Amino acid sequence: MSQFVLALDQGTTSSRAIVFDHSGAVRSIAQQEFRQIHPAPGVVEHDAEEIWNSQLSVAQQALQRASLDASDIAAIGVTNQRETTILWDAQTGEPLAHAMVWQSRASAPICEQLKADGHDRLVRERTGLLIDPYFSASKIKHLLDANPSWREQAQRGKILFGTVDSWLIWRLTGGRRHVTDASNASRTMLMNLHSVAWDDELLEILDIPRAMLPEIRSSSELYGETAPELFGSPIPIAAAAGDQQAATFGQTCFTPGSAKNTYGTGCFLVMNTGSEPKFSSNSLLSTVGWKIGESITYCLEGSVFVGGAVVGWLRDGLGIISKSSEVEALAASVPDCGDVYFVPALAGLGAPYWDPYARGTIIGITGGTKAAHIARAALEAMAFQSRDLVEAMQADAGAPLTELKVDGGASADNLLMQIQADQLGAPVRRPVVAETTALGAAYLAGLAVGYWKSTDEIAANWALDQEFKPQTERADADRAYARWRAAVERSRDWAKR
Repeated sequence: MSQFVLALDQGTTSSRAIVFDHSGAVRSIAQQEFRQIHPAPGVVEHDAEEIWNSQLSVAQQALQRASLDASDIAAIGVTNQRETTILWDAQTGEPLAHAMVWQSRASAPICEQLKADGHDRLVRERTGLLIDPYFSASKIKHLLDANPSWREQAQRGKILFGTVDSWLIWRLTGGRRHVTDASNASRTMLMNLHSVAWDDELLEILDIPRAMLPEIRSSSELYGETAPELFGSPIPIAAAAGDQQAATFGQTCFTPGSAKNTYGTGCFLVMNTGSEPKFSSNSLLSTVGWKIGESITYCLEGSVFVGGAVVGWLRDGLGIISKSSEVEALAASVPDCGDVYFVPALAGLGAPYWDPYARGTIIGITGGTKAAHIARAALEAMAFQSRDLVEAMQADAGAPLTELKVDGGASADNLLMQIQADQLGAPVRRPVVAETTALGAAYLAGLAVGYWKSTDEIAANWALDQEFKPQTERADADRAYARWRAAVERSRDWAKR
């Protein structure tokens, strides 16, 4: 048995590769950022070739840094930014256009028309999702409507669609495998949540050819092998999962009711709801968590579009910090936000608002406002948005959240984690291995090839780094939260006015 598993973690702002050992510890890591393309307000794109080249490069670097070769790797697991939509030529592998990123609002008019045509209930019942430009379906339609000849070519299988997992697996296998897993497919707004198959009625409504879609497979199985020239010899590709589902698996949320929150580019709260889909009454999403063999685990999810990305905006857009790691010290230099509230609706608002026309708002500025107050308000915004999700999830579950497991880059910020515990009135628990998204992909791949024998063996790897307990009076936390909700209302529908 090879001694390690390689996880490819293709995120919204960077591609990473991490080599894990059997204990779930990181042996090596490599990371590379790539361009964020903003051709118009609310439109976000990536160069699909940059995604591929950066991901291949870091995978090769991770092996080199650990002094390993292909024979040392039992399997590769892929995890990815979800919903991001790529169309490519089936013969040449050339992307036809920039990838439409999950954050992009370009297809909002298509979603408005779908709602006007009365398709809300059908989409909700079939997919567990809400009609929103967040998901892949309207992005595919947007691209095909803008280029009518592409639809005809797609009908003949000449043009392929994939989310980022499909794109990477297609390239890794030298174009031999066009597949996705159930967790990623469930985020397209085209998969029937009950049959775990593409839904013919939705494909007809959106005029999307079935021939361009990948085959839906389980999240943990052998898809194929890498082309020999990429790593010197073939490596099995044995898992794929959307980043938030992978993080939930990496956090070992294997029992119904267990939940995690990831603080990445966005914030994503996911709760295991068991073997049957549970539909939300509070604007959350029902989704496939993972599929292993014929066994499916479903989840409820709340999605915040701009979480940790707001820190990048403070750095790159506003220039009040020179690197992201400086935000905690700056925010901690003031005792509170000075009654400044920041709604980071830089790409609209996700759950529970689902407003693609909301825009970023900083309110409460006075002559005494400093950069530190804005930095603190930005951190608090992540905690407030996550509380929005928790309150909706508690209402759906009918029970309070007793603890929250956390991960993602911004979870390293101790001030943010303390603010989060104060807002939730519940402990926040951060694991030793914070790379839970990549770890989840590694676990799923390792299970497929027998590197790990069971989820019980995997659960034994989870270890606590730090627990943050509430310190603020509930009345004070609730008062601040009420002010945040008032600020949100001032950001709503701005792009429509």
